[in-house]
Amino acid sequence: MSDQTRPTIPHGSAADLPANALKRFLKATEIDTRLLGMAGALLAIWVGFHLYGVIFRDGGAFLTPRNLWNLSVQTSSIGIMATGMVLVIVTRNIDLSVGSVLGFVAMIMGVMQVNILPDYLGLGSPLIWVITVIIGMVMGALVGTFNGWLIAYRGIPSFIVTLGGLMFFRGAAFLVANGKTISPVDADFALLGGGPYGAVGFWGSWVVGGLACIGMLWMLQSGRANRQKHQFALRPLWAEVFMAVLGCGLILGATLLVNSYPWPTGIVKNYALANNITVPPEGLFISHGFAIPVLILACVGIAMTFLMTRTRFGRYVFAIGGNPEAAALSGINTKWMLLRVYALMGMLAGLSAVVSSARLNSATNALGVFDELYVIAAAVIGGTSLAGGVGTIYGAILGALVMESLRTGMVLIGFDTSIQSMVVGVVLVLAVYVDNIYRAKSK
Repeated sequence: MSDQTRPTIPHGSAADLPANALKRFLKATEIDTRLLGMAGALLAIWVGFHLYGVIFRDGGAFLTPRNLWNLSVQTSSIGIMATGMVLVIVTRNIDLSVGSVLGFVAMIMGVMQVNILPDYLGLGSPLIWVITVIIGMVMGALVGTFNGWLIAYRGIPSFIVTLGGLMFFRGAAFLVANGKTISPVDADFALLGGGPYGAVGFWGSWVVGGLACIGMLWMLQSGRANRQKHQFALRPLWAEVFMAVLGCGLILGATLLVNSYPWPTGIVKNYALANNITVPPEGLFISHGFAIPVLILACVGIAMTFLMTRTRFGRYVFAIGGNPEAAALSGINTKWMLLRVYALMGMLAGLSAVVSSARLNSATNALGVFDELYVIAAAVIGGTSLAGGVGTIYGAILGALVMESLRTGMVLIGFDTSIQSMVVGVVLVLAVYVDNIYRAKSK
């Protein structure tokens, strides 16, 4: 009886076609595989939590306009700080103080807009919220500058400086108002935190969505033009069309989603009564639209992406993260750059304090507790390497969305806070492990 051997399939045969086609597609479209993996993980989280609710509870509550709208607002604060944390980690440093700085700045802003500014400007003055926001961001920038000075010019490790800042500013936040909660904040200031009145509404959302689509198309066109100008390889035309359709599709889909979430019935009745509007028997449907905190996050993400990819500052940050000694020898003032990075991180923490305190309509010294861990986790999950030199802004924002999705989903299904912390810890460790594997394969 003759031996039978399994026929071997030569390389490049039909068995390899799906894998080769996927590789060619990813190469042509230049889609980041890590970003694609995060998007897949996010979708799995959303579907998993929703199906859990469908199977084990009365119904799925995760994939609903209400929950997804609230999720976007909850992501804003962490996402804003995560964009700055990318720069810090890319330079091979860390900032453990951002959560405490957020709480400290929030208390300062609360005291200013409730106890001090009304005495000089008058209660309800439209300048109160403007001055408060400026004070908050300047205060955050000053704290970040001081941290950066200690790290860059005094040679103290960033871990020690920011760990000390975590404890110091948490105590300072308590002392600002002797542990009292300051509430309510200025009415105009509170709009920056979202809510029915803190959103741009139906038509405003379509304007935002249309402008975003135009901006995306312009970016694709200008990018192609720059490649032609510098004689770089061009993406196939079908790939450009695919990216345009995908991007605009996601933007318009998000616009439809936020416009499908109506105001609560009680608020609608009060609004109709105040504006002499007759409510029909079937009710009055008023869309939330995009929340102001989400638009703030989008603007911060665009600005930070431009800063990182289109400016000398961004190139210097990546150069320092890639090789600090070589960057210094090439003429980059690494100490001055590091101070500026921490000043920017502090300013973003101040902006995040604006969003967080406005959303709660109060300032409390407990604001920002453990936020530093979620911010670092968001940056790392988003692809920022703790070894330095690698990171993206959009990845950090997506990482923040993943973290908030996990927290929101666990709350919906009734997990204790202890289990939530355990899950976040496991996810952070896994993210670093995946990063190590990715870097090892990239060498």
